[in-house]
Amino acid sequence: MLAFAGELASLVGPIFLRHRIPRPPFRPQRSRLRPPLLVTMLLVRRRSSLTILITAFSSLLYQNFSLHDQVNELQEHIYELENLLQVHNVSRIINDGSDSVHHVPSKGLKRLALFVSVTLLSIPLLVLKYVDYVSRSRSRSSENSSEEVSLNKQLAYRVDAFLSVNPYAKSLGLLVATLLLICLGGLALFGVKDDSLAECLWLSWTYVADSGNHTNSEKFGERLVSVSISFGGMLVFAMMLGLVSDAISEKFDSLRKGRSEVVEQNHTLILGWSDKLGSLLNQLAIANESLGGGMVVVMAERDKEEMELDIAKMEFDFKGTSVICRSGSPLILVDLKKVSVSKARAIVILAEDGNADQSDARALRTVLSLTGVKEGLRGHIVVELSDLDNEVLVKLVGGDLVETVVAHDVIGRLMIQCARQPGLAQIWEDILGFENCEFYIKRWQQLDGMHFENVLISFPDAIPCGVKVASLDGKIILNPDDSYVLQEGDEVLVIAEDDDTYAPAAVPMVKEASFIHTSRPARKPQKILLCGWRRDIDDMIVVLDAFLAQGSELWMFNEVAEKEREKKLIDGGLDIERLENITLVNREGNAVIRRHLESLPLESFDSILILADESVEDSAIQADSRSLATLLLIRDIQAKRLPMVTHVQNGSFSPGSWIGEMQQASDKSVIISEILDPRTKNLLAMSKISDYVLSNELVSMALAMVAEDRQINDVLEELFAEEGNELQIRQADLYLFEGEELSFYEIIIRARQRREIVIGYRLADAERAIINPPSKSIRRRWSVKDVFVVIAEKE
Repeated sequence: MLAFAGELASLVGPIFLRHRIPRPPFRPQRSRLRPPLLVTMLLVRRRSSLTILITAFSSLLYQNFSLHDQVNELQEHIYELENLLQVHNVSRIINDGSDSVHHVPSKGLKRLALFVSVTLLSIPLLVLKYVDYVSRSRSRSSENSSEEVSLNKQLAYRVDAFLSVNPYAKSLGLLVATLLLICLGGLALFGVKDDSLAECLWLSWTYVADSGNHTNSEKFGERLVSVSISFGGMLVFAMMLGLVSDAISEKFDSLRKGRSEVVEQNHTLILGWSDKLGSLLNQLAIANESLGGGMVVVMAERDKEEMELDIAKMEFDFKGTSVICRSGSPLILVDLKKVSVSKARAIVILAEDGNADQSDARALRTVLSLTGVKEGLRGHIVVELSDLDNEVLVKLVGGDLVETVVAHDVIGRLMIQCARQPGLAQIWEDILGFENCEFYIKRWQQLDGMHFENVLISFPDAIPCGVKVASLDGKIILNPDDSYVLQEGDEVLVIAEDDDTYAPAAVPMVKEASFIHTSRPARKPQKILLCGWRRDIDDMIVVLDAFLAQGSELWMFNEVAEKEREKKLIDGGLDIERLENITLVNREGNAVIRRHLESLPLESFDSILILADESVEDSAIQADSRSLATLLLIRDIQAKRLPMVTHVQNGSFSPGSWIGEMQQASDKSVIISEILDPRTKNLLAMSKISDYVLSNELVSMALAMVAEDRQINDVLEELFAEEGNELQIRQADLYLFEGEELSFYEIIIRARQRREIVIGYRLADAERAIINPPSKSIRRRWSVKDVFVVIAEKE
């Protein structure tokens, strides 16, 4: 190499000396006419120098490849000599006797491998170029035909469709690209290195896996190939990182949006979203507290994060119950299977806020979807309906799997019962909710053969109120005869704090004494006012006609025109001519305008029912604000018209205050307000100017109770119906004398003379009733001002 450099210097030196030109004399008069000769000579000198450098670099490359060929020839001669020695059984040790000389492929084979790798690498580029050329040619030849799609667009579409349809297309493409890179890189390395093909393939993988491995390459060809493979390896690993990142992001996105499958069983499934969900979750959490908590799955057509945020804002104790949210439609079987619908022990379908017919139609379609689950359903379906007329159709579709709760009908009947018996709303709230005492049904084998009158006093921590008769296909009989004897398979319906807090004990010794009770006075005609309009008001009129005495009046005050009002009642199925006990009186006006209310004889009504008006029913806060304003206006007008009373009611308000005057007016009439938002409850409870009905919360309680035990729905339906048994409030003078000392068991025995079951009481100086009182055998002194809560037949 040093000799070659010397020869190069000997060639370059004379050339530079030969081109040395003397400086021309200064000629200022001709400098602007032509360029100076010096510039021309410099350009010639630069071009000559560039030519010399190119020639030198080419000579270097030639010498490099020439030496490489000589080395290959020598290696081939060595290989041939080794073969001759092996033929004559002669072994030769080289490299200090440690490693034997490996097989060195021929020069032609290496050049073929290099040519194949370059050719295979060029084929995709040539194909893409050809496709582009064909597409352009076709586009120019068919300019008038706009329907024909170019070849490159078709190819791009096929690739895009393959990647979109096949879930493993990206991973498969990455694998193929990696294998091609390793194979082509191994062939290229085989063409420039002296190693075997297997060793070159392994070396190619190391370049792909770690781009820093190519730094050990020494020759120019090896470095060029290794850098190319390393660059391809960086692209492969970038693609792999992208796929892994996309897979992780997709998984987290699936978890965030609630698209993953719920692997649970014996859980409660809630389909839909409404304002009742918070109260429903609270009741289910309380019901599962004795079990250490349960599992509730909520699926609605909302974003999972929004649902979880709304549930977190409810801020109540779940008591160990877990709530899982999933986004999906209950009308799609795939989404239903995603929440393990076939393994749920109960499925609750919530009614949507808004139009009643659309909500019930959607509930019907959801029931159809549930009945179409191939695996079948383990639990029952609880459907919240908005219109009573749709109940028959839903039960026809769902069959024995379905239990219905008609929200509007339940609230309407509760309002009527509470209007007839003030204080009943609080009792219903205690019985329907799981915070206090509720209904349970269980079989007790030790009670077989016992009369029901003895069963009544056999539970220290519960109150029996009915029997599920096995011989009548499991029919539940409320308030049966004392002479009924429990048979094998019969179950006892009780009111208890929880299903594991009560058990039968030995029948206590209770003194039986007959009591000559005063008969209840006959029902008198009443005057009822309905403020507002709701879609099932025709059903409320029918129930009022069944409950009220003959000669009663029902005043209807709302903004619906009288002619349109009568048409709506008839369309709802009400036959006004068939009303037996009540007479309808129509008045038109706005219930939040004082001037309109003053036109009514508000002081003469026995009961006033303020309904959540249909026009603002969709907004709970707006409906409650309207009801509260109507309540305050009515009480204020009554207080101004009624004579002042000198006594002061129990409470913190003075008789001279406006609330004190309204409290005195509340002694003259009962006002029942339909409340949708639970927060409004505190306002009415503090002022004590109205007995309230908490609409949404009571419906949620009923849904939770039926979801926990579907048998309870039969009990609730009878208690809400016009016929059969119902909850009633009785005066204490029907069972005892003033100051008489009796135990609760003795009062139960005396109430049986009237065919009634006493389940609780409220003392004269107490604000709330006590259901299923403890220490039933202990005597206490009673007052005739006390009242008892009983289950009795409707009068």
